[in-house]
Amino acid sequence: MYGRHGNRSTNMANSSVSRIKRVFINSIDTYSSKYIAQEQSSQDASFQIVGTVANNDKGKQSFALEQYSCLSREELLQCLMQCDVIVYNITEHTDFIDEASWAISALHSEIEHFEAPKIFILLSTIMTWAMTKPADPDDSEIPLTEDNYRRRRPHPNFKEHTSTEKLVLKLGKTRKSKLATYVVAAGLQYGMGENMFHFFFKSAWLGELSSIPIFGPGTNIIPTIHIYDLARVVQNIIDRKPKTYYFIAVDESNNTFEDIVKAIASALGSGKTEKVTKEDAYGAKAFMETDLHYLNVNLRAESVFLKERFNLRWDCETGIVDNILRVVEEYRQTRQLLPIKICLLGPPAVGKSSVAVKLCKYYKLQYINVKEAIEEKIRQLEEQLEGNEISETEELLTAAQKKLETLNNNMLQNDGKLDDQHVIPIIRERLNAIPCRNQGFVLDGYPKSYTQAKDLFHDESVEAEDIRSTIPQYNKMLIPEFIFSLDATDTFLKERVQSLPQSVAEEMHYTQHEFTDNLAKFREASAEDESVLDYFDELEIHPEHIVIASVDDCENVAVLKKIFKTVGRPLNYGLTPEEMEEERKRKEEEWHQQLKQDETEKELREIEHNAKITAQIEEWNRNVMEVKKQEHELLEMRSIPMRHYLMKYVMPTVTQALVECCKIKPDDPVDFVAEYLFRNNSVD
Repeated sequence: MYGRHGNRSTNMANSSVSRIKRVFINSIDTYSSKYIAQEQSSQDASFQIVGTVANNDKGKQSFALEQYSCLSREELLQCLMQCDVIVYNITEHTDFIDEASWAISALHSEIEHFEAPKIFILLSTIMTWAMTKPADPDDSEIPLTEDNYRRRRPHPNFKEHTSTEKLVLKLGKTRKSKLATYVVAAGLQYGMGENMFHFFFKSAWLGELSSIPIFGPGTNIIPTIHIYDLARVVQNIIDRKPKTYYFIAVDESNNTFEDIVKAIASALGSGKTEKVTKEDAYGAKAFMETDLHYLNVNLRAESVFLKERFNLRWDCETGIVDNILRVVEEYRQTRQLLPIKICLLGPPAVGKSSVAVKLCKYYKLQYINVKEAIEEKIRQLEEQLEGNEISETEELLTAAQKKLETLNNNMLQNDGKLDDQHVIPIIRERLNAIPCRNQGFVLDGYPKSYTQAKDLFHDESVEAEDIRSTIPQYNKMLIPEFIFSLDATDTFLKERVQSLPQSVAEEMHYTQHEFTDNLAKFREASAEDESVLDYFDELEIHPEHIVIASVDDCENVAVLKKIFKTVGRPLNYGLTPEEMEEERKRKEEEWHQQLKQDETEKELREIEHNAKITAQIEEWNRNVMEVKKQEHELLEMRSIPMRHYLMKYVMPTVTQALVECCKIKPDDPVDFVAEYLFRNNSVD
């Protein structure tokens, strides 16, 4: 309540507050509702977003929203009555259809108690049009528009959506000044981490499937819209309050299912796809993540009213295929699927390969070893030349044959090894491969010199380096983020090699002569004025040095802990069920080991405590005996004068008294002896 002389600025501030629109969105923690709310709050500061959560998990929101969970219908109605705009999203889950129907009916029954007009927007799905006949039977290319909405026929599984649409439109026809209702039939939503198309993004990114499946022929046209474009449609309805009450919200793409899957596979994976029958898709466990009802829709639709009545700022007006690179980047950033690039360096036998393999398993990275990369390249060339006349042109086959001959000849001239001129292109090709770009890699023991590093990581887009620059030009897509230099003393390394079985030493080229030569070469290269570590230092990618000193740590636990601490958590989808079970067993084993260790330490502590107590008791007993001995000796010394006195003056008289007593045998011997002593006392 304001005083009579309330100042102007205060009134203006409160006037501004009164203009804030309170917008309700249901299930605000689900994919589409979350990003619609996020876009609304970021684009228009006058919107205060509130909503219910579907799974009671309030920690997922990355922006400030007022949220409600576990509300009764009465409490929910009170919340809706306080809102200017109510948005009910039933595009993702059928669980919210009943609540949306109840909400519009409850609001309509309370319309007389509205303090201000309200807007009710139902976000429905284009699946309510799935069985609609073409606008022109003679021309299937003509798209359906909002003018055809009375003829729409839903997919059999989406009849309840259609009934809810009709109810919302019906209750909005009366008393429009108090309650305006709108229905938006949205295409399949994409962007910001994905939902409906997530299976294909995830499969292509992980690279675990040889080809990405296309369910059915793939020729069906899927209406789509970017989630932020759908959010702007909602915002325009709130701002403009159009007289049209039914909208189709789709982009202009008209992409087929096959077009979409191929675009995803090419942008994130190898680009390979395969047709899978719908029956196989329904029966395969891996494909159950995707709702095939949506993916099988075949519909040409156009958003005429959006173009005529709104001035939308589209993010992806031409669709997912044309904007796949942008969508892929959103997918990476939203789900935090960022590559981790590691380079492990160090002398032979220091344990680089075993550490690299464990890092690849933990972080789900690509392992790159020079020897294996060369073998894989030769195998690829050989497979390319074996029976691929149809898929490969003559020019490509000739180039492959020439490349294979060049590699084999070079290996013959260098005792089975390739020189840097041929190794570096092979490693660069691996680093540029999509799996390495997606997940990242661990480069095992390469490059070994400053020159190799410079040639491997240089930016090919730069024609010539500035001779005045002391910093080498490098390719940011290839350069590792983390450099770990493992090291140990020569004595340690030699002892480790000597402990290997002869067959293993020969396979790894760790025989005495080979190992000694390789170790000497490594130490010599490390001592050069420009070493490979200096190269990374110049780029301010400072290597972390890890010294291995424990022979007992054969699993390199200490090394891995240091690397994990530096690199951080995996930026990946997490563990597979098999890996989760293995991790559970590992933790359980660690727990048991810890219990055993604690029990052993407890027993040792008890033994030490008991030994200490026993030693203290023995020492105390010794001290007691010594004290008693000293007391006895002291008493003995003090009793000597008294003994002499008694022997000289008392004992002769007492002896004589006893002798006399024996002779006389009086009735009272004691009285007799006393009387005798008294009479014969020699001491006066």
